[in-house]
Amino acid sequence: MALEQLSVLLLLLVSVLGKAEPEKDNDTLYSEEDLTNEMEPSEIPEVWREERAGHRMDSLSVCPCDLHPGFCDLNCCCDSRCDSKCSMVGSECPFSFCLPGSTRAVSRVCLEKSLIFQNNTPYFTEIVCDSSGRTLLFCVQLNNSKLNYLQKPQVITKENFPLLSAQYGRPSFILPEQTEPSPSTFYRVGDPIQIYFNASSVLSVLKQPASMFASRLCSNENPAGFLESKSTSCIRILNNFTSSCGSDPALDAASYYSNFSVLKVPINLTVFQPLQVKIIPVTVPPSPILIGNTCYNVVSEVLYKVEFSGIHGIQSITVQFKVDNIYGNPGSILQQRFSLRFWNKNHSFSKRRSGNPGYIIGAPLVALYNGTQQYVTILQNQDNGQCSEKRYRILFRENMRTACQFNASIKLEEPNCIPLQESVYQVFQGPHNSGRLAIIGNANASQPGEWNSIFTQRCTVQDRHPCMIPISLEIQVIWAQVGLLSNPQAQVLGARYLYICKPLKSLGTYMNMLPLTTTVAFTDVTKWPESPRSQPRAYWKLPFDFFFPFKMALSGVGSSSGSQAGALLVTLTLCGVLVL
Repeated sequence: MALEQLSVLLLLLVSVLGKAEPEKDNDTLYSEEDLTNEMEPSEIPEVWREERAGHRMDSLSVCPCDLHPGFCDLNCCCDSRCDSKCSMVGSECPFSFCLPGSTRAVSRVCLEKSLIFQNNTPYFTEIVCDSSGRTLLFCVQLNNSKLNYLQKPQVITKENFPLLSAQYGRPSFILPEQTEPSPSTFYRVGDPIQIYFNASSVLSVLKQPASMFASRLCSNENPAGFLESKSTSCIRILNNFTSSCGSDPALDAASYYSNFSVLKVPINLTVFQPLQVKIIPVTVPPSPILIGNTCYNVVSEVLYKVEFSGIHGIQSITVQFKVDNIYGNPGSILQQRFSLRFWNKNHSFSKRRSGNPGYIIGAPLVALYNGTQQYVTILQNQDNGQCSEKRYRILFRENMRTACQFNASIKLEEPNCIPLQESVYQVFQGPHNSGRLAIIGNANASQPGEWNSIFTQRCTVQDRHPCMIPISLEIQVIWAQVGLLSNPQAQVLGARYLYICKPLKSLGTYMNMLPLTTTVAFTDVTKWPESPRSQPRAYWKLPFDFFFPFKMALSGVGSSSGSQAGALLVTLTLCGVLVL
C-alpha cells in the first residue's frame, strides 16, 4: 500500500512540474503548452530539478553535423553511423565532446533513489549521481516546451516581405535611395563659390590651389570656401620648361579671371545674367613669354578680394597678381601663393569687448577719452632702445614693466623745465590723456555709471629742487570679483597714475636722453562671503554616567594635572558624604 502511494506521489510531482515524455528516442518534441504554474522550490524541498544536455538523439531526422552519408562524422553524437552508445556523458563514447546541435537540452525532475522501490512508469527515467557523486538520484525526464520545440516558420508573401526586411534587416551593400538636396538661396560659410563659363555653359566652382600632403605639389581641385579667408602655397615642377612657359594655364594670369564669372548666390540649373559677377584685375599683367632660357611674366602670387553683403551674396571681386621671371631648365621649381580675402563695406567692425560683463583675463583694459573708447597703453621700445610710437596694451590681470630711452627735443636745462615736464608726461600718456576707466569689459560710453575716474598724482615742486622730472610711471589697478559665487564677474574698482620724479640735476643725462620706465600692477581686493556651511566645531557633551569623572580620575587617564584634579574632586566628594 505504501509503495502504491509513493508511486502516485511521484506521478503527481511529474504532472505538476511538467509533462513527462514517453521513452521514445525517435520522437520529435513539439510545443504543446508552457509551464506557467511551476511550483516554488520551497514547496517541494526534496525535489531536485536539472536542465542539461543529454539523451542522445539516435533516429532524429535533424542532425546538422551529419555531413557525410554512410560515415561517422567526428564528434557528431546524433550521427546514426556512430556508436549507438555514444552520448555526451557516456563513458563508452569515443568522442571527447559532442558538437553543438547533436544533442538536445532536457529538463528532468530527480528524487533520491532510496525513495523509489519500483519503477513501472512508461516515461523515460535514468539513475544519475548528484554533484558530490555520493547520492544516486532517480530522474524522470519532462517534456519542457521551453527547451524542446519546433517553431513553425512564417509564411512570406509579396505583401509582408518589405515589412519583415525592414524590421529584421541588417546593413547591406544596397545603398538607400538618395535625393538631391535643393540648393540654398544664398551662400553659407564654407560653401564652394560657384563660377560659370559662358562660352561652354559649364557650371563649376572657384578653385584655390593647395599643396598635396607632404609633397607640397600643387593640387588644382581645392575649392574656395565662402567667407573662409585663407592663404595656401604650393610648388609646381616644370618638367618641360620650354612648352610650359607658354602653354601651362597655371602660369598665365588670364586663366585666373577671364572666360568665366562668379555667381552672386548658388544656383542649380538656370544661370541668369544678373547673377554673374565679373572678376576685375587690378592690373593686367602680360602673358608669359620665353626669351632664351628665361620665362617672363610667370604668376607667383594670386590675391582675390571678395566683397559680400550677407544673404545677398557676392557683390564684387578683384584679383591682384605678382609675376616673376624664371631662369632655369627642365625640372625647374616654381612656388606659388594663393590668397582669398572677404570684406563687407557696409559692416562697421567694432572693437572686441574685453568681457561681457566682467573683464576676461588677458583682455585689453578699456578707457574713455572724450567720449571715445580706447585701449589703455604704455611705452614700447624700439630695437635701439628708444621709445617707439607704437605702444603696448595693458592686459587685465597681467603685471607689466617696460623701459625705453626718451630723446628730448629741447635741452635738459632748468629754464626749460615746464615744457620738458609736459613733453615727458605726454610720452607716458600716449596720444590720449588719462580719462575714465571702464568698470566692466562691455561698458557703454553713454552710461556714466560704468566708468571710474583715474586718479593722477604728478610731480610736486620742492624748495631745494624746483625742477622735478618724471622718470617712471606706476599704474595701479584695483579690481574685485562681484556677483554670484557660481559665476563671479571681474570689475575694476579704481586706478591711479603715480609718477616717480627726480630733480633734473641728479639725472646725469647724456645727449638729451632720458631713461623712462612704466610698471603696471593689478591688486585683487575681493571679499569672499562665508560659505553656507561653517567649519565643524567641537561639541562637548557630558556623559550620562554620574561616576564617569571619578572613574577617569582613578584610572589615571590624561595628564598628571588632570589626575591631580580628579583625585581632588574625589576627595572633596567623599568628605561631603561623610559630613552628611
